[in-house]
Amino acid sequence: MKILFDFLPIMIFFLVYKTTGDIIQATAILIPATLAQVGYTWFKFKSVEKMHIVSLVLVVLLGGATVFMQDGDFIKWKPTIVNWLFAIVFFGSQFIGKKNIIQRMMGEKLALPFKVWRSLNLAWVIFFLTSGTANLFVAFTYSENVWVNFKLFGLLGMTVAFIILQGIYLSAYIKNKE
Repeated sequence: MKILFDFLPIMIFFLVYKTTGDIIQATAILIPATLAQVGYTWFKFKSVEKMHIVSLVLVVLLGGATVFMQDGDFIKWKPTIVNWLFAIVFFGSQFIGKKNIIQRMMGEKLALPFKVWRSLNLAWVIFFLTSGTANLFVAFTYSENVWVNFKLFGLLGMTVAFIILQGIYLSAYIKNKE
């Protein structure tokens, strides 16, 4: 259910775009939808995930520029900037503290050798760099309609495929307790 809530603003953006064919109008709806999502999360839990805050800031800045300048290219940069920021954070986490970000997130659930944690973390860095680059390629090579489809289905599909591959990789290190 949380993943649906996380994707709610992008689904609204997608539906508005598919209904109107207007990226400016879809972006104008995306901004308050994202504000409402973050506001609701804050009201209900008294905290907001950093990912939602980063997304909100970029939606307001790039979405605002899209609406103000009447230029859909600004909002097309948002997925790339988010992915590249995550790549920087994941890469930098290797040099701060004893655990990288993947180990901090999953370390209580899995006991893995340091080398595996490092490989996983670097795999996420590469994934985020690749996703951001793929977004730019699709956004500025193909039609706006293709990009809107890619933004929802392509990036989500890439993420699901990557997580499945990560699970396969990790399965070699997970021991069954009988």
